[in-house]
Amino acid sequence: MTRKIAVSGSASGIGKALAELLREQGDEVIGVDLRDADVCADLSGPEGRALAVESVLRLSGGVLDGVVACAGVSAVTTLTVRVNHFGVVGLLEGLRPALAAAPAPRAAVVGSISGTQPVDPGVVAACLEGDEDTAVALSEQAIERGEGRRLYPSSKSALAKWLRRESVTPQWAGAGIPLNAIAPGVVLTPMSAPLFEDEAMRKAMEAAVPMPLNGHATAEVIAEALAWLVSPVNTHMTGQVIYVDGGAEATLRGPDVY
Repeated sequence: MTRKIAVSGSASGIGKALAELLREQGDEVIGVDLRDADVCADLSGPEGRALAVESVLRLSGGVLDGVVACAGVSAVTTLTVRVNHFGVVGLLEGLRPALAAAPAPRAAVVGSISGTQPVDPGVVAACLEGDEDTAVALSEQAIERGEGRRLYPSSKSALAKWLRRESVTPQWAGAGIPLNAIAPGVVLTPMSAPLFEDEAMRKAMEAAVPMPLNGHATAEVIAEALAWLVSPVNTHMTGQVIYVDGGAEATLRGPDVY
């Protein structure tokens, strides 16, 4: 039976790999991205998110078997927090009624190993309060202090905390919608390509994210994990952040965190 699944970030990287995999499996994919997608929308602001939700609902007929939020950025700008947290949350919340209308709905997001790294506590708190204006203002202050590199970990940490909190609520678990995350280590995508071109950055990245099992992953590896999370066989896993990272999280945090 063909399933309808919306995938954000479908034009490149993990999102593109997932969209291709799902289509090969016989699913109908509604891709969302800035360009080269079924729905072209900018998830960095309320208007773009509303357009994305409205368009996906129209194309799906108001019923979705799955939603996977892959779209993300890693720039040292407020765009990182606006897309990675508020864009993801806005898309998922907007499409939740369409998921609830399906017989076996599933939802997943792309987190990151960086969510375990140092964050800006104020930015994370504002994200979890749903206060985008404050989160953006605090992000601008962090950039001015020279701490802009903390915005990406902050956005992914806030997303993981939001997911853990919301996944067991009546709106998600109570509606029969598993909500989980895959947290990759270093993935070979267009977003990470500049890091590999700079030898010093590459060494710093490998020190920050050691991956003893098989090294850096391809986008297809992460796509396979996401595809399982949103498959009908996942009936009881929810609220989980699953590290597909070659052992980076276990290496960095050790055996006492599980």
